[in-house]
Amino acid sequence: MSLTKKESIEKNRFELQFSVDKETFDAAVTKVYKKQVSKINIPGFRKGKAPKAIIEKMYGKGFFYEDAINDLIPAAYAEAIAEAELQVVGQPEFDVVSIDDNGLVLSAKVYVKPEVEIKEYTGIEVEKKIAAVTDEEIDNEIKTVRERNSREIEVSDRAAELDDTTVIDFEGFVDGVAFEGGKGTEYALKLGSGSFIPGFEEQIVGKNVGDEFDVNVTFPESYHAKELAGKPAVFKVKIHSITKVELPELDDEFAKDVSEFDTFDEYKADIKAKIQKRHETEAENALDDKLAEILMEKLEADIPAPMFEAETENFVRDYDNRLRASGLDLATYLKYTGLTLDAIREQLRPQAERQVKVRLALEKIAALENIEATAEDIAAEYENIAKMYGIEVDQVKASIPEDAIAEDMKVKKAMEFVKTNAQIKVKKARKPRAPKAAAPAAEETKAE
Repeated sequence: MSLTKKESIEKNRFELQFSVDKETFDAAVTKVYKKQVSKINIPGFRKGKAPKAIIEKMYGKGFFYEDAINDLIPAAYAEAIAEAELQVVGQPEFDVVSIDDNGLVLSAKVYVKPEVEIKEYTGIEVEKKIAAVTDEEIDNEIKTVRERNSREIEVSDRAAELDDTTVIDFEGFVDGVAFEGGKGTEYALKLGSGSFIPGFEEQIVGKNVGDEFDVNVTFPESYHAKELAGKPAVFKVKIHSITKVELPELDDEFAKDVSEFDTFDEYKADIKAKIQKRHETEAENALDDKLAEILMEKLEADIPAPMFEAETENFVRDYDNRLRASGLDLATYLKYTGLTLDAIREQLRPQAERQVKVRLALEKIAALENIEATAEDIAAEYENIAKMYGIEVDQVKASIPEDAIAEDMKVKKAMEFVKTNAQIKVKKARKPRAPKAAAPAAEETKAE
């Protein structure tokens, strides 16, 4: 097998021709014949016993050629690419040039990595904003842990209040007639949750266990059941029980129960430190994103479309893997969402294009700065991957070639080089408050 032609046919695209000698090609044809002969019936011969020459005479000399060529292509193409010294991207387009007494000649049209230029990648001026830790954030973290450690106790010495949970029976009537979906028994309703239509929960406040009473409400004009929209209704309600959430006291005992600290002050200080670390990580990630955006702007390259398409498919596979990790798969996800695979590709394409551009920029920087991955870098990365996926290092090494790890490490080190040589202005900033969640629409509430 040998490369016979290497020709540039357009920018970043080559046509290669490579030959397979007659002896190798004939051996591949014979191999296919032996594999398929058991399935072939020829009159006058027992099934699977027809000679190769007879089959070719009956069905044509090229009867086994296609499968033989398909068997030969991977190795022959790999040798041709290595000999041509090309960095191929995307899938090649194969064609048969000739089959004769000299053997087989194939052609492959391939796209290659583009020539890349990037300048002024050192001394980049960029701002790094680290959000200050607020008392509100600390309180919210503690509130979450406090609620997780709460307990529900029954109320018997007072009437129902907002935030209590009441267990009720109810039945709704419009114009004195019960309507479908308006009845429930022993339904647990948290007062103030907005689960029922407006005005319902507020009328339970002040009532006691055992009380039976009417709740008068009006369905919203936008209610999804058109026959009820805008109409007044009466619900017959009975309260079976009232419970409330009892939160633990925020004291040293609470700190001992939920952490390794002996005092609440130590626990609170640790919460603050963890939030600060999270803010710093977020700021570092945001800085990387800003630097990546700037590098993309500085990149000069005519990138072939197959690079974007191949990376998009990588994103789709990764998306499928994440779905499988959560007990789903892409096919089921598409079925339930009504999306198509092309729609998923369209959503992921911008991320894929960004990934390709940033990597090309960093690969060029690594080359310009003679950045290499050391044996220690590669070993550490194998360890990191193994730890991330909870598998043995040997399994990672079996699935990811060392040269691929080395290339990834050079890209990472190139980003560190850019960051180290950037002019970073660190700015402390107050973290903006998250917007309050909108109340559920009336048509999405209970009491149907």
